[in-house]
Amino acid sequence: MTAKPSLMTPGERPAATRVRGSGVQTVYDALKQAIVELTLEPGAPLDEVTLAERFDMSRTPVREALVRLAAEGLVTQLPNRNTIVAPIDFGQLPVYFEALTLMYRVTTRLAAGGRTERQLETMRGIQALYAEAVERDDVPGMIGHNRDFHAAIAEAGGNPYFTGLFTRMLDEGRRILRLYYYKSFNDHLPRKYVNEHDAIVAAIEAQDAELCDRLAAEHADQIVRQIQRYIATNRIRDLSLKTWP
Repeated sequence: MTAKPSLMTPGERPAATRVRGSGVQTVYDALKQAIVELTLEPGAPLDEVTLAERFDMSRTPVREALVRLAAEGLVTQLPNRNTIVAPIDFGQLPVYFEALTLMYRVTTRLAAGGRTERQLETMRGIQALYAEAVERDDVPGMIGHNRDFHAAIAEAGGNPYFTGLFTRMLDEGRRILRLYYYKSFNDHLPRKYVNEHDAIVAAIEAQDAELCDRLAAEHADQIVRQIQRYIATNRIRDLSLKTWP
């Protein structure tokens, strides 16, 4: 992946009079999207001066956006004060997958008891967008809606600590999913994940906590196993991904 990151489309340069908070959000959103979609490769440098020029704003909102991304594990601030896109730590994936599977289970189980009708509508709406993205073979869209779908389930569970942790983990995992789907399916997406999501929503609607737990565990386990098998084939050597020591 050598494409130069396109963080803004023509005509979207923010006005110099943009308020500070809005400027931070603009930089944060653009960089986050580029990072999780692998437009910005792991290890790529993020120079404050260059970014400030690109976004036509001062370095202060750029710096604050980078701090936010660092707190989410998406960028790494080095001792020499340089900042880079966080490398994917393949060595830590086993413990990441262990925690991710647990969060799938606990949030889905809690949603069975805590969901409201409005929250169910939100889940169904996001699931419809997810299914449309799969039909279009829109990998970035599918991964983004998958994140939003499981975050909505976590919200329905009613525990803000679980929601915050799970959302961050889902964001961290978007780069792994992007790599996996691109290399394993050539961006042609399988329908089975749509069916699994539908079954999870039905179990949440039925308030069947045990079924929610089982379906969430199976959903997470099969994704984790497939990604692990993919990594084990060592087919990532043609990409400039670095394991951070």
